[in-house]
Amino acid sequence: MKIEPVAGHIGAEISGVDLKEPLGEEVAEALRAALAQYLVIFFRDQPLDIPSQKRVTEVFGPVLRVPYVQPSKDDPDVVAGLKEAEERKIYVFGGDWHSDFSFLEQPPAGSVLAAVEIPPYGGDTLWSSQVAAWETLPDDLRAAVEGRNAIHVGAPHGTRYAPPKDMAVSKSIKMQRGDPAADEERPHPIGRRHVTSGRTALFVNPIYSVRIEGMSVEESRPILQRLYAHAVRPEFPCRFRWSPGAVAIWDNRATLHYAINDYDGSRRLLHRTTFAGERPV
Repeated sequence: MKIEPVAGHIGAEISGVDLKEPLGEEVAEALRAALAQYLVIFFRDQPLDIPSQKRVTEVFGPVLRVPYVQPSKDDPDVVAGLKEAEERKIYVFGGDWHSDFSFLEQPPAGSVLAAVEIPPYGGDTLWSSQVAAWETLPDDLRAAVEGRNAIHVGAPHGTRYAPPKDMAVSKSIKMQRGDPAADEERPHPIGRRHVTSGRTALFVNPIYSVRIEGMSVEESRPILQRLYAHAVRPEFPCRFRWSPGAVAIWDNRATLHYAINDYDGSRRLLHRTTFAGERPV
């Protein structure tokens, strides 16, 4: 196994492992350690069928069926991240910085994303290290948030914070909207300790974090906006150029990610599976 870092704070590309075959415990443990260290790991030329992808996912945790997103017709544990060539000038799934489903009581620990069809250009994905973001918080900002919780809600899926009804969204990925249950407020620590590495990561994002516990939305806004800007400073992310058969595995507890929508006129399909996590502490 060869591990090559791809950026200063996050990401590594791994070769010398065949994900299509069952992995021995020694290799599985090495991959878990690499993910804990680098937060997102990449593989090239690993075309995975769905059983193989689910087997890889189980290396990192139990497979989780995520809510609010219609699964693939081929398997209820898989989300088909699809944008058709004719879908233009729309908001795409994952098209802003976020941590997946952070509004759940137990947000996912991470996901496996496998490339099936890739546009000739564009469609890259960014990941940003929230460990680096937490470690470099300015003193005044740290004093304002340390030991406090942020309130997370399923804003795109609920009613209170729902996006405009005329917002152009993908018709290829069906998402449940207008569900009052998604408006339930869940407090999670702004500084989240990782259960494996013990490192603390910033745990807020502009899609699901609506305010700081004990403060109003208006009072929270300037603090959260500073956190969001700091979380994605240019030195914290890495950028992955997809290729057919490429696979990315990321730690949802300590990263933000962003799907870049710059490939109108081309079809893009990736299969995503998710592994379960724990309540943030």
